[in-house]
Amino acid sequence: MSKKNMLGVLLCGAIFVGGFWMSGGLAVYWNLAAFLIVAAGLLAALFMSYPFERIRTAFLVARSVYTERQATPDDIVRVLLELSVKSRVEGMLSLESVRSKIADSFLRNAVTFLVDNYKERDIREFLNTEMNFFRERRQQSERVFQTLAKAAPAFGVAGSVIGLIGMLSGIDNTQALVSSIPVAFVSTLYGVVLSNMVLAPIAESINFHTGAEMLNQKLIMEGIIAISKEQNSHRLEKKLTSFLSPSEREGKAELLKSITKKYITRQRKAQAARADDADQGQAVFNDAVPMPQPREEPVTQGLRLAPLAHMS
Repeated sequence: MSKKNMLGVLLCGAIFVGGFWMSGGLAVYWNLAAFLIVAAGLLAALFMSYPFERIRTAFLVARSVYTERQATPDDIVRVLLELSVKSRVEGMLSLESVRSKIADSFLRNAVTFLVDNYKERDIREFLNTEMNFFRERRQQSERVFQTLAKAAPAFGVAGSVIGLIGMLSGIDNTQALVSSIPVAFVSTLYGVVLSNMVLAPIAESINFHTGAEMLNQKLIMEGIIAISKEQNSHRLEKKLTSFLSPSEREGKAELLKSITKKYITRQRKAQAARADDADQGQAVFNDAVPMPQPREEPVTQGLRLAPLAHMS
């Protein structure tokens, strides 16, 4: 969740709670019996509907949706452009060194297929399969909170019925009547608020982030396939920016130029360093192991160079 969203939630939540406080005080709206009826009913329905591991996974997904920053399509385009330029300047196998540094598992798998020289059909098939199963798992987590959101108002009504029954059974008992009235009304309030202010928004947030993640994965797949075809980086930039909004497309040509300049400069420095090392190595070789020189042998008709093979 972004800071702006967090600020909006806190501000609107404070106003919402303030409305309760202005209408009679917060203590009036707290009833432990009503809360236990709604909460226990929801948990019982949840455990009857899904295995414990699926429930645990759903809550972990919900936590990650609100606490972890999701990569934007702009971030993905930047990474893919850099991978494209690096593969063209330094070779496809140079991506092996950066594969282990990629945090996103989908992008890391895609780079693995690229380095291992998989065909386009195989890359598309494998990545599409992974995308489909990712969507299925996220939808299962989303359905957990949808089930809770649908059941919460019903258990609120159940709490109201329980309170009314208590009122009728204690019609002659003033104390029982007073204790049953809050349960009859507050439990309905708890069910409605939990459903529409907590559980349904969580389910919708999971759905939204799943769609955003699917867009990122589609972008990664198309970019990796284009790189595998050794597509020109400028063509790749035009293709990838079609996934972005018009405002996000600005500056991508300049970004590509800066990335290309960086890798070309790095390559030239590496070549110059290798040339210097080669020169130094040759000089060291000549100084350390001087080549044997031919010696002169006296002959009757003057001096001649004796072959090295006949040196004694």
